Amino acid sequence: MKIPNVQSCLGPNIYPEVPDGGWGWVVALAFFLVEVCTYGVIKSLGVFLQDLMEEFGESNSRVSWVISICVFVFAFSAPLSTMLSNRFGYRPVVMTGGFLISLGTITSAFTSSVTEMYITTGIVAGLGYCLSFLPTITILAQYFSGRRALVTSMASSGESVAMFVFAPAFTTLKEHIGWRSCLVILGIIQASVIGCGVLLRPIVIEEEPLKKNDDETLSVKEMQAVYELENEQTRTSISSDISQGSQDSGVTSLSASNVDLRNAEGETKALMKWKDKVPDKVSEDKGELAELDGGPVSSTGSKLLDFSVLKDPGFICYSLFGLFATLGFFAPQLYIIELSKSRGVESTMASYMLSVMAVADIFGRLLIGVVLNKVRFRKTLVLLGCVVLMSLVLVAFTIVWEFWGLAICSGFFGFLMGTVGSTHIPMLAEEDVVGIEKMPSSVGVYVFIQSFAGLAGPPLGGMLVDITDNYGAAFYSCAAGTGLSAVCLALVGPAKSRTCQRVSRVQENAEEVKISQNSDQSDFLEVDLAPEDSPVGQGEDQDSCVI
Repeated sequence: MKIPNVQSCLGPNIYPEVPDGGWGWVVALAFFLVEVCTYGVIKSLGVFLQDLMEEFGESNSRVSWVISICVFVFAFSAPLSTMLSNRFGYRPVVMTGGFLISLGTITSAFTSSVTEMYITTGIVAGLGYCLSFLPTITILAQYFSGRRALVTSMASSGESVAMFVFAPAFTTLKEHIGWRSCLVILGIIQASVIGCGVLLRPIVIEEEPLKKNDDETLSVKEMQAVYELENEQTRTSISSDISQGSQDSGVTSLSASNVDLRNAEGETKALMKWKDKVPDKVSEDKGELAELDGGPVSSTGSKLLDFSVLKDPGFICYSLFGLFATLGFFAPQLYIIELSKSRGVESTMASYMLSVMAVADIFGRLLIGVVLNKVRFRKTLVLLGCVVLMSLVLVAFTIVWEFWGLAICSGFFGFLMGTVGSTHIPMLAEEDVVGIEKMPSSVGVYVFIQSFAGLAGPPLGGMLVDITDNYGAAFYSCAAGTGLSAVCLALVGPAKSRTCQRVSRVQENAEEVKISQNSDQSDFLEVDLAPEDSPVGQGEDQDSCVI
């Protein structure tokens, strides 16, 4: 299936259709490692929360701003990541992001105040997270079609594996070497993202070119020349028909002219199809040349950042879902260890709550991938059910006590978090939301809207903890956010249906206008080619008189 037209082992992959595999498996492995070094690290930073509070003498809410600013910059800079990827290609952007992540985490180990960590971990590393994560998941979605949901779920389990390994490992390690040395080790591990960026070979979907015979294909210039030549031949054919009609008279001449006219109209329609195909082919060739120079390929010439999706009511509802759901994405992992300690769980056992979440998260991601591959109805409905259950589990955190109660809630939350976290961004590629064609330019807008909830989530939870002196209060804000997100997600289907109906009506009206114009044009051509004072018209009058 693959066309052997690759300049090097790391050049662009050219396929006649979405491969649903191939080099996509290598991209999936790269995305797995990127997940480990981005979301996996962010959600494991809760093990250092108490250490930072004691080191800098700050409150919960002040220290929580480190994670909050990081998540905000991560999401807020999504449009920048999208524009840079569309301009320079995915590979250099991801490699730059890997460098910034490593730089920000390592320099955080040498800070002397929480304010400095706002810059190192919050801004520098946060920007690196965005430049690494979004381009990787975008290009992964382009390599798969039928298996997209399953592969994305499997690859995104890197986040869960990181939580399972990092939480107990760094809890033990920081007691021997301190939290600062742990951050240096983390930064070195995150430098592997640079290598992941190298593996992101761009993909080119090249449709079967137009053929002029069984063995040869038409280039763009040849198609343009053929179009101009056949258009000139058509005009000559019509002129010769009129000239022939002036020499002959009678019914035979008039009948021949009418036949030639119908043939000329058929040729004109065929040539119009040529005219429509040539510009598309030109844009595809331009895109391929841009990719070979290191830029992205797009046969449709996609915009650097497409804010036109904000006109789509379905996308707006889906973006509001992402905005409110983000309130429940990070705060539970940040506060679960301290919540467990406050409810009688030993410190060494409390860190295993994150591990329980991580294991359940993996199963959630794998199961949701299988389910979405098999369902025959709207996949957003499956996502809606998971979000509703997640909000109920967050409420349960506030009323349970002891190790097993918290462990069961952590397991359910991790499972549901895996189903939602692995699908809410790839779900943009579904026709229920925006579709695969608009995904590369709309994902930046979607994550940008999420950024404001990421900024408010952890500090809001920390403020509630400081006011109530109860870590369970942080989970109330998470439950409220996911509850609102479920309402917005439920509105995506109706909004999309109304939009599709409106587009169908517009297309039907346009088709009717086009048919009417074509009918008027045909009548005009028939009269124009045989005027009354022409020999053909005089012949027709004579025949009428004879009859």
